[in-house]
Amino acid sequence: MLDWRLRFGLLSLIWGFSFLLIKVGTQAYAPLQVTLGRLFFGTAVLAVAMVVKRERLPHGVRTWGHLAVAAFLLNALPFSLFAFSELTIPSTLAGICNATSPLWGMVLSLVALSEDRPTRRRVAGLGLGFLGVLTVLGAWQGFSGLDARGTALALLASLSYPVGWIHVRRTLAGSHHSHLSMTGGQLLLATVQLAVVTPVFTSIPAHFPVVPILAVVTLGALGTGLALLVQYGLVHEVGPTTAQMVTYFVPVIATAAGVAVLGESLAWSTPVGAVIVIIGAALTQSRPRRNTPSTPDGDATARDGGATASGRRPQS
Repeated sequence: MLDWRLRFGLLSLIWGFSFLLIKVGTQAYAPLQVTLGRLFFGTAVLAVAMVVKRERLPHGVRTWGHLAVAAFLLNALPFSLFAFSELTIPSTLAGICNATSPLWGMVLSLVALSEDRPTRRRVAGLGLGFLGVLTVLGAWQGFSGLDARGTALALLASLSYPVGWIHVRRTLAGSHHSHLSMTGGQLLLATVQLAVVTPVFTSIPAHFPVVPILAVVTLGALGTGLALLVQYGLVHEVGPTTAQMVTYFVPVIATAAGVAVLGESLAWSTPVGAVIVIIGAALTQSRPRRNTPSTPDGDATARDGGATASGRRPQS
């Protein structure tokens, strides 16, 4: 098995390039079609892994009901919103918006989770993070040249993740099913949700360009399926605290990929604001030191891929 540092770097690259792959896919196919393809191939990878490990899908009507909500909030909805947003905004901006999830998560957890208490460091991180968002968007210029709708969709996608985390933490955190089983069921339900919606709002493409198809297959198989398996291995080996640090590399890689591969323009405020967002997000995830070992919880975050029923969040 590869050293965990190499797998950490691989996961950062996979999730960082996911936004570029979304952009390429939406150049030929409707956003819902890109999302459906992504979920289908991601589910296929997890299905193979479950067969190899002889895992079974979860059972129980209540469990499947909660998984359906998790599938919508953590996969179907944010994946679709990011795909729609990249019709009008650069993949670099979408990747940076994705990094705001920990900021939204802190705000929501303070309201919804009674055990979460604000600290000076976390409040400072929250303020710093949103200052970074304003820097990225060029607030002092009146947001000129910025597509408000696309940016709002990307930020809404990022907000959907922590809403889903809270749901998972309250309803599925104590499940006796394995992470692989729960996530396989969740992605299967998300795929079904998109399979029902997509034909209603889209039509069959007249042409099937090869490059966008390859982008969608890669996005699903690597960016969703394989990335989840790599992430689970990292959490098991080095713990959620170290594994979640991959979140802070994703917007950097997404920005570099968008500029180098797609030729997207980059104003000075974008990388500067992205750094501020990352620092702020890191501060909001800080926890007071405890004398007893902590256990992995639903706040551990790792991208584009959306969160999972195990309480771990992969990236888009």
